[in-house]
Amino acid sequence: MQGFSWWDGIMTLFRERLYAAPWLFVATALIMPACLGIFWPINRTVGIVLAIVMYGVIVALLIGFSPVLEVTSEEFRAGRANIEREYIGRVESFSGAEASLERGRRLDARAWLLLRGSLPIVKVPILDAADPVPYWIVSTRRPHELASVLNGEK
Repeated sequence: MQGFSWWDGIMTLFRERLYAAPWLFVATALIMPACLGIFWPINRTVGIVLAIVMYGVIVALLIGFSPVLEVTSEEFRAGRANIEREYIGRVESFSGAEASLERGRRLDARAWLLLRGSLPIVKVPILDAADPVPYWIVSTRRPHELASVLNGEK
């Protein structure tokens, strides 16, 4: 997905929002029977309205606070972190068992992580000598596309 920001003249080369897993939206729906259980004896209408509003607020928070991965011509942003592209080394993508190893046994404790469940990952080496973080591990649904954009192949 490519886009151009007219207000700052920077080209967006990749953008992805890491939404919460679908099971989390289903699990948070348990707020509705809880609200109904509390307010049904007092006022049924208030209970129903409050249950719907509470679930809507939780869904809005889950969506609103989902981290965004964005690659522009100048930088890579992953959630709250950002780094200039000149400090990024050769990016690799991993999925399945290899991704599990990178998130587990092969993981350097100094690495910066943005992980989402069992999604594939990319490993982004950091070349800045002043940065104590050797690499980033970032979950993505499109690991090959993100790696190729960060490597300058697209």
